[in-house]
Amino acid sequence: MFFVSQPAYALLQAAMPVSAHDSNYLWISLIVGVFGLLAALLFARGVLSSDNGTAEMQKISNAIRQGAEAYMKRQYSTIGWIAIALAVVLFVGYSISPFTRPYAWKVVVSFLIGAVCSALSGLTGMAVSIRSNIRTAAAARSSLGRALQIALRGGAVTGLVVVALSLLGLGILFVAFGGLHDPRQAPYQLVGFGFGASLVALFAQLGGGIYTKAADVGADLVGKVEAGIPEDDPRNPAVIADLVGDNVGDCAGRGADIFESTAAESVGAMILGAALFPVFGVRGIIFPLVAQAINVVASAVGIALVRSGEHEEPMHALNRGYYVTSVLALAGFAAAVYFMLGARWWLLGCGICGIVSAFLFVRITEYYTETRFHPVKSIALASETGPATNIISGLAVAMETPALPVLVIGAALLLSYYFGVLGLEDVTTVTVYAKGIYGTAIATMGMLSSSAYILAMDTFGPITDNAGGIIEMSNQPLETREKTDKLDAAGNTTKALTKGYAVGSAALAAFLLFSAYLQSVHDIVGQRLSMVGQMLPANWSFSTVNLASVPVFVGAMIGAMLVFLFSSMAIKAVGRAAQTVIEDVRKQFRENPGIMEGTSEPDYGRCVHIVTGAALKQMVLPGALVVLTPTLVGIIFRYFSSSFSLDKLADMPMMNGKPVNLSGAEAVAGLLMVGTIAGILMALVMNNGGGAWDNAKKLIETGAHGGKRSEAHKAAVVGDTVGDPFKDTAGPSLHVLIKLLATVTLVLAPLFL
Repeated sequence: MFFVSQPAYALLQAAMPVSAHDSNYLWISLIVGVFGLLAALLFARGVLSSDNGTAEMQKISNAIRQGAEAYMKRQYSTIGWIAIALAVVLFVGYSISPFTRPYAWKVVVSFLIGAVCSALSGLTGMAVSIRSNIRTAAAARSSLGRALQIALRGGAVTGLVVVALSLLGLGILFVAFGGLHDPRQAPYQLVGFGFGASLVALFAQLGGGIYTKAADVGADLVGKVEAGIPEDDPRNPAVIADLVGDNVGDCAGRGADIFESTAAESVGAMILGAALFPVFGVRGIIFPLVAQAINVVASAVGIALVRSGEHEEPMHALNRGYYVTSVLALAGFAAAVYFMLGARWWLLGCGICGIVSAFLFVRITEYYTETRFHPVKSIALASETGPATNIISGLAVAMETPALPVLVIGAALLLSYYFGVLGLEDVTTVTVYAKGIYGTAIATMGMLSSSAYILAMDTFGPITDNAGGIIEMSNQPLETREKTDKLDAAGNTTKALTKGYAVGSAALAAFLLFSAYLQSVHDIVGQRLSMVGQMLPANWSFSTVNLASVPVFVGAMIGAMLVFLFSSMAIKAVGRAAQTVIEDVRKQFRENPGIMEGTSEPDYGRCVHIVTGAALKQMVLPGALVVLTPTLVGIIFRYFSSSFSLDKLADMPMMNGKPVNLSGAEAVAGLLMVGTIAGILMALVMNNGGGAWDNAKKLIETGAHGGKRSEAHKAAVVGDTVGDPFKDTAGPSLHVLIKLLATVTLVLAPLFL
């Protein structure tokens, strides 16, 4: 992938300092990042100053908060030790080779800062969300509109902190690593930041997903099916663990997921922007940071403007805020293209492709997971004839769901590539491929331009779910429960929509990061040749990965296998953890008959402790699998004979008279390419299929097909139990796996050659 012509490439080897005018865009972005943190603080203060309900409500809320905090403390302690161990391995790996030794400390520092920022974003957001639930519940006693506003603003803390910390972390590291003096090299030294963010995101999402679904499955199977008691019934020992799980899975886990998206995709776009330095200078490199700043401002305004009437459907108000955010993001993108990219309006078209893709993903996900549409209704109808037909119908819907999203992704990539070529048509110093790929990078940033608002809507879900549980367990009036039920229904929708959005952003990011990996390999080969006084052949590129090559084909099969094996391990982990919950709930019912009679309280804390230990134990092996697989493939395959290559030796770069062996880099490219495709499809199947199963159960609980405790309801509970680890554990974790594979390969690319 030779992005710059040979004379220009040689000319650009010297460092080129950034002008004061261009550096202003970077400083403005950093100021906006600080504004994002201040806006989050103001939203948090507004929420926390609200009424926190009765003593009985506070007792339940405190139990949820204490359980969530205990889990997060143990989880992040575990992740911290894993991150430190990996930092040592990274430093040693980079220090071994004289080619990579100068970058060892920078990669490790950026890795650790990325991990810390990701952890902080998840912890900060969840700290507010577990205090917003009681305020939302208290507000629901008098006003639906006020309760909605509190829940959304509680979620906004997560959204704004995630994007602001990503922006500030990358911007400060860019300056610290000499980005204002040699901006073309700095982006390559930021890959560790994306790797750190991805690592924390995987374990946070995976561990939180195992916890929440183990608690949910255990509570449902013993409570609803065996004991015949309602959801959130205080007699169920697992009910507090279930409410805790909503926070650690959907708040902290999804926060880390979106943080990783913004961080990894920004780094990838900056690397591709460095290849277009002859065209835009540093502005093309820092454009992703400006796009994140636009995201912060547009989302903060959209959240602040959300209002709801007492008899209005909550989703209508949330959708209005999303539309305002999208329009503001589009206006901000137009201004950024005008001032930073020379008013090349075809490049604005790339950003529009991303914004429209985000909207379409949200709507497609809504179609497959909302109770008012055919897919969910068909599963509910199939439940009348038992669990088997429910599962058959649910699987059929799940396997149908990737079709439309794949078409949207394909259209977005093709159009943004073409628009990138048109926007840079007059430029002769870079290749057509470079122009198109930068267009896809802008589309990716366009899709992320509303991510803070989307994440606020996602966190809105567990806050309202918890609020409903608090109202139910504290025996509040029926009219209050009806209000929280409305909010909870909207929250279920927003959680499903966010998963769809996360898959879409992961798909665009995967292509962006794959292109960045190819560019990175090309530049590493060129750098190593220059260090021994040789030049890279002008006609050589690393833009083609030939599946007919045996190492590439084997790597590709391993990539696809990894997705299935990881999904299996994640689902098994939920099953094993859920068994511990079920056993404890049954034991408590058996040992203390007063629980079911309502004369004594169950031991909620014991159940929380059990599921916490089980979840953390089960998350380590699948997480290690994702990090180790591409690493081992790259390192082992680099020692394969160059005879595996299909290229003529004369066409390959030569070092000291011998061809550079690319078997390791090519095998990893195959793993990354096919693993990404398989991961996207599997994530869509699991997310949407699980969401459809869940809402089919909820549709029956409204009274359809016999209502609660009917045979159809029992069948739907079984289907929902199958779908739960799909949509809340394996599916969301696959979003992270897709991006972690890319960031691992970017960081470790020098070790594969």
